[in-house]
This record gives sequence, C-alpha cells and structure tokens, in this order.
Amino acid sequence: MTSHNLALLLAGASLAPTALAQAAKSATKEKPNIVIILVDDMGYGDLSCQYSSDMRTPNIDKLFETGRRFDYFYSNSNVSSPARAGLLTGRYPQMVGVPGVIRSNPEASWGYLSHDAVLLPQMLHRAGYTSAMIGKWHLGIESPNLPNDRGFDLFEGFLGDRMDNYYTHIRQNQNLMRRNREVIETGGTHATELFTTWAIDYVKENAPKKEPFFLYLAYNAPHDPLEPPKEWEERVRAREPKISKTRGLYVALIEHLDDNIGRFVAALRSTGQLDNTILIFTSDNGGAHGNQANNGPLRGYKGDMFEGGIRVPMAVCWNGVTPRGRNSTNLVMMSDLFPTLCEVAGVSVDHLIDGISVLPLLRGEEQTTDKRYIYWLRREHGDMGGKSQFAVRYGDNILMQNRPFEELQLFNLKSDPKEEKPLPLNGEVYGNLRSRMIRHYNHVGAVPWKKPGVYKAD
Repeated sequence: MTSHNLALLLAGASLAPTALAQAAKSATKEKPNIVIILVDDMGYGDLSCQYSSDMRTPNIDKLFETGRRFDYFYSNSNVSSPARAGLLTGRYPQMVGVPGVIRSNPEASWGYLSHDAVLLPQMLHRAGYTSAMIGKWHLGIESPNLPNDRGFDLFEGFLGDRMDNYYTHIRQNQNLMRRNREVIETGGTHATELFTTWAIDYVKENAPKKEPFFLYLAYNAPHDPLEPPKEWEERVRAREPKISKTRGLYVALIEHLDDNIGRFVAALRSTGQLDNTILIFTSDNGGAHGNQANNGPLRGYKGDMFEGGIRVPMAVCWNGVTPRGRNSTNLVMMSDLFPTLCEVAGVSVDHLIDGISVLPLLRGEEQTTDKRYIYWLRREHGDMGGKSQFAVRYGDNILMQNRPFEELQLFNLKSDPKEEKPLPLNGEVYGNLRSRMIRHYNHVGAVPWKKPGVYKAD
C-alpha cells in the first residue's frame, strides 16, 4: 500500500476497489477473517433456494449454492435473545442467564447475561482478532452487558429487541441506537441499508491491515414491523399479483435484505478479502406465523419447540476449505459455532461450554454430531404465564412440552419428520429423555437470570 493511499485511509477517504484489493493482498493475514450474518425471524423455507416460489433471493442463494448448506442446523432457541446468547457463548442460553427475551421493561424481561459468560470476541482477541458488532444486539441495554463490555472493539447498531419503525429506529420512545457507548441519531435511512453501509465501511477499513477481523452483522430484518421500502413492495406485487398483503410485505423485506447482503459480499470481494474470509449465514429462529413466513415442510413457527421454531437455514462459505454442496445428515447447533471458530483461530477453549467443534464438517469430512443430549428451554410471560417450555433430544428422538399448559409429546424425527404422530409416553427412550430433562432443569436452577438487587417481594 502506498503512503499516499495510507494517508487517505487514515483521513477517512475511500479508496477505489482496486486499490483496496491491492492493499488487502499486500497485508497478508495468517488467519481467515470471520463474518457471521444473522438475520431475524427468517423461516426455514424463506429463500428461493429453499422452499419459497414467491421469493427472489439471488445473493443469499449464491452463498448456499457456492458454499456448504447445512440442512439440519438448529438454533439454541425459538426466540431472539437466547439464540444470540447461545451463538456468542457456545452454551445453552439458559446456562448463561438468558432463558427468554431480554427487554427494556424489567417486568417483561426474561434474561440477564451472566457476568461469567465468555463471549466469542473475547476468545478471538487471544488470537489477534479485532472485532465488530453491527446491527441488533438484544443482550442488554446497559453496562455491564453492552457489546463493548463483552469483547467487541466496535459496536454500531441497535441495543433492543425490535424497532417500532425501520426508518426512525425508535423502540417505545427510546433511542437505542449506539456507536460504541454513544447515543446516535440515525433516523431517515432504512435500518437494513444503514447496517450494510456500516459493515461495508468496516471491511474497507480493515482491508489493508494484517490483523484478521471478526464481524458479527446482525440484521433486524425480516422481523416485524413489515416495512420494506415502497419500491420493493411494488416490485413484488407486480410480479406476484395474488400475494396477500402481509406476505407481500414480508417477501419485499427479505428481498431488500438480500440485495443489501449482496452489497456487503461485493465489498468483501472488491477489497480482496472474500477468499480469506469464513462467511456464515443463518437466522436466529424460525419464521413468525403472523408474518406469514414459510418454514417449508416443518411444523410450527417462531416460539414453538417444533422444528419450524428451531430449525433454521444455514450456509458456510470458506474458499479452498469448505466444499460446495449440502450436508443433509449432520445435526449442528448454533452453539457449535463458538468452539468451531475458536479452533479455526487456534484458540483453546479452557472453560465449560455446551457446543462441539464441527470444523471437520466445514472441511467436508465425516463427523458424528447427534450422539449427545441437546436441550431447549424458554421462559416467557403472555400465554406461557411465566412458566417454561422445553425440549430435549437425543439422536432422532425428541421429547417436548411445546407450551407449559400442553401435554408432553414424544416424536421420532426420522420416521415422523412433520411431528404429526406422538409416540406413547413410556419405555426406555421416553424414560431417558424425561430424566435428562429433569436433570437439566436442576442445573439451570443454579443460574440467575434477573438483574440482581432490583426486585422486592410483593
């Protein structure tokens, strides 16, 4: 990189793509950059390469077609905050104090990220990575649970759960948009476009640096409110004249998201960094029923313990390492990404986690991943009355209580993938799963999930 170009970069000026690519090439990085793109409430079938015939998502489709598609990838929760906690800690979210959705109203909040939890950026720092979190955080709105408190060098985004409007970025009359710890005014630009621009700026800034980076890019879309730019909705309705009002808005919001993800990937490519970047795409949980999401052949939606609530689309692109094609056999959890990426970076995990490294799968090698007990547990108010729902799985068998006032149900997902034929609640399989769930509840009881010192007895 010339001294002139370096001076321009330090002054905040943009370099031409060719200059950035040359700078990135000269700044050879020993380890790959890591990018996780997490979208919000996208259904398992809500891509044109999955099950949606009314959807056009060419940019995300390309990631699935040129990378490794995992057909049996599961979130650690059927809602947002716990899923993000599982992703960033490698633990069951209920084991780090996040069994439910974290909200600004303490009476409606069902989680408080544990002080003892070690997050992925903290681990990657040990290997020389810088880290950025752009987009939706949803793991706390005050210290010590802000992104900069938990290992991210840069945070540009939204602290809360959902935006009340994609253009004002306000939640319940609060401005939760931050640049690091600073409150910033960002109204006027669609949040999807804003987060993409910030992410592009970040990869351009890091192109000439020798240190690898970790970027966690978490979009609010396609979570409601369903507010795509008007021209995107008009385009969908012209192409799909019979589409419903709600579905049309939802499709347009995803297609607009897809376009922006295309912009971001193009920036990685133009700066010469795409070939040395692990890029992971997935959703925090299944699609929402109220948004008319498409969860493909799966039963249930966001908030369910059925497959439609917890099984999500996922692809990994890593040039020269990950073979293209589908992995249609291995069960992989969102919490597995934590130890996998630590192994990629050469960092030993020396504390207790629940995920396993699936680096062999990324390399196209064989690995057994389903011979383990896996747990989902969520607490919530509303129709759950402050109680919990749960599921425990081993191999192809899953025992669940989809809602706290519903009966237990046992399914074999191999013989009954649509979860339509509950099995008798007796026998060895049922007994093992039930006893394991009781044991897990016992362990979870030791983990606080409310902010200490705030609540008094009624």
